[in-house]
Amino acid sequence: MKTLCRDCGTFGTTAARTERCAECGSPRLVGHAELSSLAIAHVDCDAFYAAVEKRDRPELADRPVIIGGGARGVVLACCYVARLYGVRSAMPMFKALAACPDAAVIRPDMTKYRAIGRQVRGEMQRLTPLVEPLSIDEAFMDLSGTEALHGARPPQLLAGLAKRIETAHGITVSIGLSDTKFLAKLASDLDKPRGFSVVSRADAPAFLAGKPVSLLWGVGAAMQRKLAADGIVLIGQLAEIGERELAARYRGVGIRLARLARGEDARAVLAHAPAHTISAENTLAQDESDAAALSHALWPLCERLSARLKQASLAAGTITLKLKTADFRLRTRSRRMADPTQLADTVYHIASGLLAAEADGATRFRLVGVGADHLSDSGTADPPTLFAQELDRPGRLEEAIDAIRGRLGEGSVGFGRGLPRQTNGA
Repeated sequence: MKTLCRDCGTFGTTAARTERCAECGSPRLVGHAELSSLAIAHVDCDAFYAAVEKRDRPELADRPVIIGGGARGVVLACCYVARLYGVRSAMPMFKALAACPDAAVIRPDMTKYRAIGRQVRGEMQRLTPLVEPLSIDEAFMDLSGTEALHGARPPQLLAGLAKRIETAHGITVSIGLSDTKFLAKLASDLDKPRGFSVVSRADAPAFLAGKPVSLLWGVGAAMQRKLAADGIVLIGQLAEIGERELAARYRGVGIRLARLARGEDARAVLAHAPAHTISAENTLAQDESDAAALSHALWPLCERLSARLKQASLAAGTITLKLKTADFRLRTRSRRMADPTQLADTVYHIASGLLAAEADGATRFRLVGVGADHLSDSGTADPPTLFAQELDRPGRLEEAIDAIRGRLGEGSVGFGRGLPRQTNGA
């Protein structure tokens, strides 16, 4: 058995599992037969937004903290104390406060969180250039070949990374170590907070057998229902069926599920992984059924989405409208376009058409959003047509507005549809 002390970094071999480090006496040991040969890690900050706020406001250290705001909003994040009361991310705020009335509610400060997220990522990049961010507070790392550079094995480097982040930045992380990205991500959730767990492909059959299929990468609600209809709810059942039968049932998806069920995942850690989707959404001040009011709320989201696409040098191949009804039922409607776009006007044209089919005047909505996926390089965006002189007017107008905003600021100029909406009583 290979063992690592997470406090002093001692790495060694023991005949049996020990409870304390022989060098420093710490009980924080990690043991695994393959510990010295694994190099794919998933590093996840613990309750990141709430941890940052507790760091900056020590008086909140032992209190339940919820990041969110507004009676009609939802919980963006919460600390582990709040989770003991049943508070969860995406829970409506009124339900969260009913469950935990003494919680400190803090408005999110995304600028601060992004800055700290970049600092944590910088700590990771000191160890390897192969850091693939998944979000502001988590990333994959590939530490293959780093032992010669740093004079320490990947588990030792990761233990040192966790200590450095805690000391220098005042937050904690949990680490999963494996030989695949899929298993590393699962491992990082096993012992939160301040966890360090190891799961290898050799462990996968026994480790995964009793786990729900929802843990598999790419298995969303629709696929869960499809599998459940076939009597499959556990990963072990997929492993028993086998790759050939799963491929016959579910084609390419079946092959991927069979391999993941065995712990196999050939995806590499990519330092510059492409974005999969970009979106913008807003919870309305009051439930709204009026089509004109919903359309008015949609436009600034299309502008925001367009700006994010341009900033990322990406173009949208599919536009998705997101709506949440007053009773919290989610609706999404999508349309694939003939040509990718970056233009707010084009996004709005597509999204408003989707909205018109849903805004029947009777259904009340509390949230509206718009997203872009099937993303491609910006060079493919909005190609000219035979009638470019006439049809490209929105594009040329938008380009001029972007240029003015770049010089004078976001609020300097805009489209008429972005002006405050006039009601009959105005």
